[in-house]
Amino acid sequence: MTIAAKFEIEYLQYLDAEGKQIRDDLPAFANDLEHMVGLYKTMLSTRVFDAKSVALQRTGKLGTYASCLGHEAAHVGVGSAMKPEDVLTLSYREYGAQLYRGVQPREVYMYWGGDERGNDYQNEPARHDFAWSVPIATQCLHAAGSALAFKIRKEPRVAVCTVGDGGSSKGDFYGAINIAGAQNLPMVAVIVNNQWAISVPRRIQSGATTLAQKGIAAGLDCIQVDGNDIIAVRKAMGDALDRARKGEGASVVELVTYRLSDHTTADDARRYRGEDEVKDAWSKDPMKRLRNWLTARGAWDDAREEAWKNECDEWMDNEVNAYLETRSQPVTAMFDYIFAEVPADLAKQRDYVLSLEQKGH
Repeated sequence: MTIAAKFEIEYLQYLDAEGKQIRDDLPAFANDLEHMVGLYKTMLSTRVFDAKSVALQRTGKLGTYASCLGHEAAHVGVGSAMKPEDVLTLSYREYGAQLYRGVQPREVYMYWGGDERGNDYQNEPARHDFAWSVPIATQCLHAAGSALAFKIRKEPRVAVCTVGDGGSSKGDFYGAINIAGAQNLPMVAVIVNNQWAISVPRRIQSGATTLAQKGIAAGLDCIQVDGNDIIAVRKAMGDALDRARKGEGASVVELVTYRLSDHTTADDARRYRGEDEVKDAWSKDPMKRLRNWLTARGAWDDAREEAWKNECDEWMDNEVNAYLETRSQPVTAMFDYIFAEVPADLAKQRDYVLSLEQKGH
């Protein structure tokens, strides 16, 4: 029998569930304990932010919200590996990456509160990242288009897209990685495999052994990573970004993690998954893993943890107040930012809405 080709998918992990190091070949950045503490602090900030966000929704101060509980290592690992000039095209859950790149919680709240100004990020480098994308996987095509522009302009920049395990089954994802492979584009497609596409489990979403291997058909470099191990995430992402920046092609990076929360605050995950499964997932908590590793090296302790949580609480109080004190846009704003020249039919509607507003309706 003649074999046309053979493929393998590497699995990358440095820390086990308890934070014990299982490999001796730590990447250089992991030996910088100050840097690793910084990553942990961003992960902890993200978790504090997430808890506050759910509380805001439950008290009627925020619309439906998609929690990122359990994704902290995956998201912060992605954001920390990127360079400022790179571009992030994301879905609606990757707050850790966004916070690392300068997005403010008040902007997240404006978006989920129904104010599109939340997508107008004020800080660098997030200012040139894409807005949140709720349509599943369409952002992957935006990344491919950005990467093509970078290549044409000969800019040493990389487009990074994030998509869920369910989203990786969409035609938008396949189209994006196909063109990335065919055109040798500087792109990294990150599959955040949190095991559930709302109520649909990973096991019936795809017959593939790994989701990373989906990139093989497109000619991409592929790797599966323990998404709860931020060292592994940061290393895999760094390697993929470097290859892309050097013109060596695009990659698919699968980050295996778990959605510890409901899909959104409009969901009740207890209806479709068991307590034992969630309990097992909590035993692999990415926060515990890195905290134990840092503590064993004398770089972190309970006192520092408590002090940083207090700082995060104060930070979040300021961000929540800034969000709640933001004045709403006039209702006419929905007409003002779509067309360079407003079509006659919409102009008529705008005038009508303005007349109602002026009458106090």
